[in-house]
Amino acid sequence: MLRNAGEQIVAEDAPGSLILRTHARDAKGQPGWFGTVTVKKSYVAYHLMPLYEQPALADGLSAGLAKRRQGKTCFNFKDVDEALFEEVAALTARCADSAG
Repeated sequence: MLRNAGEQIVAEDAPGSLILRTHARDAKGQPGWFGTVTVKKSYVAYHLMPLYEQPALADGLSAGLAKRRQGKTCFNFKDVDEALFEEVAALTARCADSAG
């Protein structure tokens, strides 16, 4: 996520948890949410919050990546899959471009 998220703000970078925020401010004046990567017991959760407000960013997902999608913003991975990682990297870059 860090390589493809552009100039987002790193709010947390700890073992098992990465949180990125945007430069845009929310209604409370806080930086908006961009994404998180969280290591769970049996999978890794990869959230891209721009997909919540701009679902068209995910148009054209491969069947393999779509199968790993949980809800609007989350993708769960149990195994290493370089092709899917490349696709989610490109999706992250599209999200970063949209977040400004």
